[in-house]
Amino acid sequence: MKQILGFLLLISTIFPVAAQSPVAGNIPHTPKSVLDDFMDQRFGMFIHWGPVSLRGTEIGWSRAYEVPVAEYDNLYKQFNPTLFSADQWVKTAKDAGMKYLTITSKHHDGFCLWPTAWSSYNIMNSPYKKDIVGELARSCKKYGIKFCVYFTVLDWHDPDYPIHRGREGIDPKADMKKFVTTMKNELQEIIKNYDPYMLWFDGNWESPWTDEYAQEVYAHIKKLKPDVIINNRLKSISQNIEAGSDQNVLHQDAIGDYATPEQKIGELNMNDPWETCMTIATQWSWKPDDQMKSLKECIQTLAKTSGGNGNLLFNVGPMPSGQIEARQVKRLQEMGSWLKTYGESIYSTKGGPYKPNEIFAATRKGNKLYIHLFQRKSDGLTLPALPGLKILKARFLKGSKLPYKASNGQITLSIPEQLPDPNDSVIVLELDGNAESLPVI
Repeated sequence: MKQILGFLLLISTIFPVAAQSPVAGNIPHTPKSVLDDFMDQRFGMFIHWGPVSLRGTEIGWSRAYEVPVAEYDNLYKQFNPTLFSADQWVKTAKDAGMKYLTITSKHHDGFCLWPTAWSSYNIMNSPYKKDIVGELARSCKKYGIKFCVYFTVLDWHDPDYPIHRGREGIDPKADMKKFVTTMKNELQEIIKNYDPYMLWFDGNWESPWTDEYAQEVYAHIKKLKPDVIINNRLKSISQNIEAGSDQNVLHQDAIGDYATPEQKIGELNMNDPWETCMTIATQWSWKPDDQMKSLKECIQTLAKTSGGNGNLLFNVGPMPSGQIEARQVKRLQEMGSWLKTYGESIYSTKGGPYKPNEIFAATRKGNKLYIHLFQRKSDGLTLPALPGLKILKARFLKGSKLPYKASNGQITLSIPEQLPDPNDSVIVLELDGNAESLPVI
């Protein structure tokens, strides 16, 4: 995953940016109906995993730093996750109420979790010798989960990629055009063999990667599968690191379909599709005794993301055994239990019209406005009035009616001393018209 701004600024200073041309205007776009379907999913599982789990350090980024290059690059020879079960991972996602799953087929360390013909640095040359990506694709189909693939556009292991983490300067022996051809071949394998619903790119901030390469790869993908969804991290950001690819605004020259704020909840945005990616603990890949988020934080993160009109891609890092930690599985099951009761206020909703805050967030669907109440500050919750619409009824979702008053441009809901759910109590306001037509208030 992309790291701190300071590191990126250093990279851009050391390695000059290649000249770039404007993004071509004739690149095909993913149909709106496909993107609307993606945004209706609201909740997905991110999985960062590979031989690095044997050390418990961060995937890709610890190479040459916490773990010496020679040691890191040979971890695959010990990687034998005999307790891996694709069905168990996918069932964990399904029980959590997640609708899609995204696996790191190849991170910046270059190791491939599928038997690619274009690199020997892959799972079939480990002791395990099983196609992780293929098994997950089949299990997702079995359990009705949409299968998605993470793929990096940089590779510190491949000698054809000009930058090798831990060494300064551009490698004169590298061949970027050859590297991009390999990348296109690898992506063709993934699309042909696993038919992903979405491709999640990363690693677009180093100077060898240009918009020309991004356009070439995007066009290649769209020829293979026109309807595949692609995030906004193909476009080079080496020239404009401060804007970055982690904002939840999809810029006009974007190469891709949706924005990707990272480790933070995106702002309310009713115009651009976006997806927050965030870890259930602190590290993307497995870390022993990593500090895990509380159930309250997990549920409220999902509610605030939906309230901002975005999706949440929630990351787990399985152990070297191939299992997801039991405590992480339990936390996800707890989220799934909450969604069994309150899921109608998350799935297939729109965010707004109120901006999420620490007290509440709002989602809406049809004539219903859902208020996600996170804490009781007083015996009344006051909201701005809804332009042109009246409240017909107020109640807790799956619960009792709620007294309310509407006057002087405000709505005041009476809040009982004991909330139905300490993590997120959902109030339903039934309106005399379409809540989705309301402007942002």
